[in-house]
Amino acid sequence: MKTLLALEASSDFASVALWGDGKIIASREFASKRSLSADLFPVLASLLDGVLGVETIVVGLGPGSYAGVRITIAAALGLQSVWGCRMVGIPSVAALGSLHGSYQAIGDARRGTWYYAQVRDGLCVEGPLLLESAEHLRLAISRGAGPVRCSEAVASEWNAERFLPQAALLADLAALGRGILQQTDLEPLYLRAPHITVAVPKS
Repeated sequence: MKTLLALEASSDFASVALWGDGKIIASREFASKRSLSADLFPVLASLLDGVLGVETIVVGLGPGSYAGVRITIAAALGLQSVWGCRMVGIPSVAALGSLHGSYQAIGDARRGTWYYAQVRDGLCVEGPLLLESAEHLRLAISRGAGPVRCSEAVASEWNAERFLPQAALLADLAALGRGILQQTDLEPLYLRAPHITVAVPKS
């Protein structure tokens, strides 16, 4: 039986899901504001009780909380080292509410910038893109297709439908082989180059 484990933690609410025999077998959702690393592993242990392995682990890559995505990637790597399974990454914005039809995913990218993606049937056909201003976001929305969806509190500012990325939807996408962005060396979906502090040698 084909089996998948999905991990999603790019928003304030994380989720995990186990897929097999053509459907979601079990799933869990929990708030991830306090300490995701402390909360995730007990939830995973409960979900995977009695599970000896899966064929594929799918991780939501964001955009969103890079810390959350990095923690789920680390958890997936740990399980992969035990099970020897495949790992894939899918943009989290492809799992906002449904796998069918078109919608536009938006979010706050901080520092006055925004991100935008056009999603169609679980595929990001455009983006996620980093947009430099709210005006650029308005223009992108005016040209896009389908309702606007957002996983953050700023949804109300844009008359957007609020949906959280769901591990269960990521599992469904991976089972269909749809929307897979990365298959080795998974990394968060960075909208801009990560800031790295380089130590300066003392003279």
